[in-house]
Amino acid sequence: MNLHQALVAAVGEANVLTGEDAAPYLIDWRKRYAGSARAVVRPASTAQVADVVRACTEAQVPMVPQGGNTGLVGGATPDDSGAAVLISLQRMNRVRSIDIANDTITVEAGCVLQQVQEAANRRGRLFPLSLAAEGSATIGGNLATNAGGVQVLRYGNARDLTLGLEVVLAGGEIWNGLRGLRKDNTGYDLKHLFIGAEGTLGVITAATLKLYPLPAAQMTALAALPSLAAATRLLERARAAAGAALTAFEVMGRIALEHTVETLPALRAPLPLAEPWYALLELSDAEGEQHATAMLERILAAALEDGDIVDAAVARSLAESRALWQLREGIPEAHARRGGNVKHDISLPVSCVAEFVESTNAALRGRFDWIEPIVFGHLGDGNLHYNMGTMAGTPIEVAFDHEKEINTVVNDAVHARGGSISAEHGLGQLKREAITRYKPALELELMRRIKRAIDPLGLMNPGKVL
Repeated sequence: MNLHQALVAAVGEANVLTGEDAAPYLIDWRKRYAGSARAVVRPASTAQVADVVRACTEAQVPMVPQGGNTGLVGGATPDDSGAAVLISLQRMNRVRSIDIANDTITVEAGCVLQQVQEAANRRGRLFPLSLAAEGSATIGGNLATNAGGVQVLRYGNARDLTLGLEVVLAGGEIWNGLRGLRKDNTGYDLKHLFIGAEGTLGVITAATLKLYPLPAAQMTALAALPSLAAATRLLERARAAAGAALTAFEVMGRIALEHTVETLPALRAPLPLAEPWYALLELSDAEGEQHATAMLERILAAALEDGDIVDAAVARSLAESRALWQLREGIPEAHARRGGNVKHDISLPVSCVAEFVESTNAALRGRFDWIEPIVFGHLGDGNLHYNMGTMAGTPIEVAFDHEKEINTVVNDAVHARGGSISAEHGLGQLKREAITRYKPALELELMRRIKRAIDPLGLMNPGKVL
């Protein structure tokens, strides 16, 4: 039996795609990476994934796992050799179980994030991972990149929300680590090897995730700020006053918001876009709306008195709150429609963020007089999407022509402040080479040793991360 026959035997002929049927799986969301593959296979169960992996391993054919194909670094796109088999997990989309007493949900890797949120909500629980692509990104992809999103400040990254995994290893073995335990000190915590590994060590097929009680109220506000340093002070004030009730703190530069409302006319800013920075705060309160509103208004009033904010709009309804979040979540879509930009997904100590942006903006503008910083992100956890576009009259292609130089300036500045050049998007193909400039040689060698031990033939998502 040849490989194609083995794949058909594993998943059925209708789920082995080639030619035009395979094409949508072979280009990434940003359309920056396009590859080719022997076939795209669409298994519907863990057993079928194992059969596919065993067949590919026997034929020594590389494999590329893929979830919702919403990644930003080319991590789920094969190269152009046509040697690989792409394994799409989209058919594996069942919620296997919900344990209310244990506050856990067990789902398959192809479950769309929003589907998991809604399944939890129907049982009176919160699954707090939330990001702009939640209507299409899958849990498997979220785990493979250790996704963050807007509520990391309170609940942590995908890694922090995961109790157990089920993984198909490079030889086709199935590791069932779906344990819903918050304490299990019986050796190495193996799930952490696969979370954030971008499919280079195995195929995540299911996960047991943490749930939380639904908050009694969620209150949202948009504040206009005179500086990013003022945003940092507002964050400190909100943390001191609200503690764990502060579930999100996002910052957005005026340019990012201006482009968004210009490009997506259905969105409206509730405040004049006259200040350089805007912060979006969310409080999740266990007591109720009145308590949350009073707390939020106290925070904003004190900040206004001290000059850390210039104006603020507090959402008075769920619809108004959604409209505020749509402004933030619309930024990536708006800039994709405008032709994209040179993207950086960086993390820094919060104390360094304002100085980094000011000095790095100046360094870039000193070198490229056409550059336009488009900055937004999760100030609460030090994660910025520090993107570079071009001023009116200069085509965005000019920025892409200088992408390598821009990246070096930004990444060097991040590294000099003890930061990371990838906070939540992963390395994929985009940053695979760059990371060798910044990560210590011993760390890279330890990663290579782990890769060799778990995937000795180097067949799992080759050419990514390492």
